[in-house]
Order: sequence, then C-alpha cells, then structure tokens
Amino acid sequence: MSSGRPTAPMNEEHVSNSNVDSQESLPDLPEATLDDLPERLRPGIARAGWNELMPVQARAIPYLFAQRDMMIQSRTGSGKTGAYLLPILEMVNPLQPTTQALILVPTRELAVQVASEAEILATGTGVRTVAVYGGVGYREQLAAFQAGAHIVVGTPGRVLDHLLRRSLTLQHLQFLIFDEADRMLSMGFYPDMRRVQHYLPEHAISTYMFSATFPAPVLRLTHQFMRSPGFLNLSSDQIHVSEIEHVYYSVPGMDKDRSLIRIIEVENPLSALIFCNTKVRVNYVTTVLQRFGYDADDLTSDLAQSSREKVLDRVRRGTLRFLVATDVAARGIDLPELSHVIQYEPPEDPEAYIHRSGRTGRAGASGTAITLVTAVERAALLRIAKQFNFPLNERPLPSDEDVQHVVSERIIALLEARLRTRDRLQTERMARFVPLVPTLAQSGEDNHLLAMLLDDFYQQTFHEPLIAPDEAPSRPPQSPSSAVGSGRRSRKRRPR
Repeated sequence: MSSGRPTAPMNEEHVSNSNVDSQESLPDLPEATLDDLPERLRPGIARAGWNELMPVQARAIPYLFAQRDMMIQSRTGSGKTGAYLLPILEMVNPLQPTTQALILVPTRELAVQVASEAEILATGTGVRTVAVYGGVGYREQLAAFQAGAHIVVGTPGRVLDHLLRRSLTLQHLQFLIFDEADRMLSMGFYPDMRRVQHYLPEHAISTYMFSATFPAPVLRLTHQFMRSPGFLNLSSDQIHVSEIEHVYYSVPGMDKDRSLIRIIEVENPLSALIFCNTKVRVNYVTTVLQRFGYDADDLTSDLAQSSREKVLDRVRRGTLRFLVATDVAARGIDLPELSHVIQYEPPEDPEAYIHRSGRTGRAGASGTAITLVTAVERAALLRIAKQFNFPLNERPLPSDEDVQHVVSERIIALLEARLRTRDRLQTERMARFVPLVPTLAQSGEDNHLLAMLLDDFYQQTFHEPLIAPDEAPSRPPQSPSSAVGSGRRSRKRRPR
C-alpha cells in the first residue's frame, strides 16, 4: 500500500454530493483499518490504546487522505477527532516549523481535548500542536507559535485575535477543519469565521466540515468555505443529508418552565417551533421566554387576524427565533429552515408527534426534535417511538452549573469580539474604568453590579435574532482597531 492510503473494501454507499437539490453519487473509497495506516503513526495509536478504528474513522480517513473537501455528518463522541487527526499527522511536514493545519472548534474545552488527543497520537512524529482559546493569557500561545506549532486548534475568536496581532500566519496552511460546525454557528461565531477566511493562503487547501447535524444555515456555510464538497453521512444508514434526531429530557413536573430555559440555553437552537397542547400553556410559555430575554411570540387559534399576520410575517422573513403554538394554530405554516421542534409536552394524539417533528429537517437539511416529559409522560413518549419505529435518545437535563459554564464561555467570546472593534480613542476612553474593575470585583455586594452589566450585555448581544449566513455581508467591515494597529488591511483571499 502506498502513501499510507487505505485499501480495504467499503461496505455501503454513504457518499454523495452536498448539493441538496441534486445529490450525485461520488466514487467510493475503501474503508481503512489500523493495519492500513502508516508505520510512523503506530506508536501514537498504541499510546492511545486503540485496538481498531471506529466506524467514522474507518470511513472518513480515506477521504481525508484523498485531500478533497468533504462534509462529514457524525454524532458527538463517535470518534471524529481521530478521523481527521490521523491523516493530518501523516501529511503535515514536521521539519517545516509553520502552521499547516487549523482546526476551528466552538469551545475551549473542545480545543484542549482535541489538542491533547493530537499530542498523544503524534507520539514519535515530531508534530507539535497548540490549543488557542480566549479567557486566558497569550504568553503560552505565543511561545507555541514561535516554536513552530504545526497544528493549531482554537476557537474562531482567539484565532482571529492572533491573526490581527500577526502572531499567527496561515500562509503555509494545507488543512482547515471545522469541528462541530453547527455549534459554532449557533454560538455566534459566523462573523469571526468569515474574517479568519480572509487570512487563508492564496493556494488551494483541503477543507473538512464535521457536524452532528447540517441545518440549512450550516449547509449554506459549506459553500462559502469549501469547493464542491462531497458529503459523508456517518450518523445513520441514510444516504441523504436530511435527518431528524429525536431526543427527550426527563424534567420535574413543577419545574418544566425553568427546565425549558436551561435546555434552550445549552442547546441554543438557531430557530424553533415550540408546541403546547393548550392555548393557556402557549401564552404561559411565551411569557416565560420573553421574560428571560428570548425573541419569542405565540400563535393560537383565537389570536386576532392582524396580530396573527404580524407574527406570520416575522416567521416568513425568518426574524422570529421562537414561535410557540398549538397544533391547530400551526397548521399551514411552512418553516423550511427550522432547526428545532420543541414539544413542551407530548401530544395527546400519537400521530401528532410525527406531524410536529416533521416540521424540522426539511429541504435537505437536518433537524432536532426535542420533547420535555415528566415521569408519567415519558412512558407515553416511548410508546410513540415504538409505534412509529424511530430512535429516541435521552439527554441529561442541564443543571444551573452547566448553564453557567456555557454562558461564561459565550460571553467571553462576545466580549473579546466587541473589544476587537474598538479604535484607539475608544480604548483610551475605556481605560478610565480599568482601575474600578478590581475594586468592584473585591466587593461581594458590588459583584451584583458587574453581574448586571454582563447580563444586560449578554441579553442584548447573544439573544438578538440570528443572521443567516447568506444574509450576512460577504466581508465583515474592517475594524478601526485592526486598521490602526496593523497599518494595512489583511489581504483578501482569492476566490476558490
């Protein structure tokens, strides 16, 4: 076997063109096995304790070795990190002290996890990896760049910071990976991802997008970063992109409203239709969402026609993030780019579940159907899943600590993004308050003042209606701070 490229036969056709309107079959590549991988990767694989490749690795690795752009749909925890690390570790040149692979991830935890796995698998290869993320100092990251990190794993915001500072260059980049692309988009990283794109080299690079789901905005995102990508579905035995993931959360009956808030904060749907069984419940859930700062409105059968038209107009324009409705009121409403359906309570009619969940995952995209159930309702939902023969997965209910962790991660990214837009005069004005920050932080009572400011900033920034990728400007405006600090604009990348 030459070039370390797998040659074992592939069992099923899972590859298609990513154009959801016309999915043309692509040539199959054989599955990989551990024995097919290059000899220099063996020590790292042994150190990782792998006895065989996981399905996503066996099927995806040949396509990364082929160096053609690919969308790869695979569940979280399926082993996708190894699927892209092993080929990259073989193909980067350890003798060239430059960044040759960039892996963009949505969170600092994932950045650390991927970098740690890369270090284990890189045993004996001489390939160096650095994790780059916000909320920490720059010293260690700068030192890693100066030492010649071959693989950079980072969040889009902090990677962009280094590009603006010129502490990182991508001129020798060969591979670009988007890991958990759906989460990056839902966390508001799209503008940073587009700005990073303008620092990519003029020469062609191989780009891969891994995602558990491919909702419509993510599908559009692929064509902004990739060249006619192929699609490999490793989430199921379906060939097409379209897929609905059915999940449920077991929640306390007396705490269902707060549970919904925690689920939304962690899941962070791009858009959702929330079903309730009664008009009274619709009104209540809408009020709770609005009080928590979410862009939400309700739709019931007794709503005045003028009010109904206003709601439907926002739905058609895609500017309403959460629509809460009864089954009757939602009839006839077409939401082709709905990422989530949330059932605040299971329907009384089992067939209504299919109608509700079927409102997501349309037009070639994928979606998620979430149901909140009490102990009594859980049994009924399991019967529905058995009756209609669809897989139903339970997810653990997020705790307050889980939400706090997720929100902290987001607000650091948002604040760093806001800081990047400041020019020198704004930074000088801001400096007046720097001495006040430790004073407030040291006082227990004054901590509430800081918390209030952060909460207001988060609500006003993160909970704004999301802009779909095709509605955003093709090139984000140059920030005054970067224009003044660098003395030149970043070179725009040649269209691929």
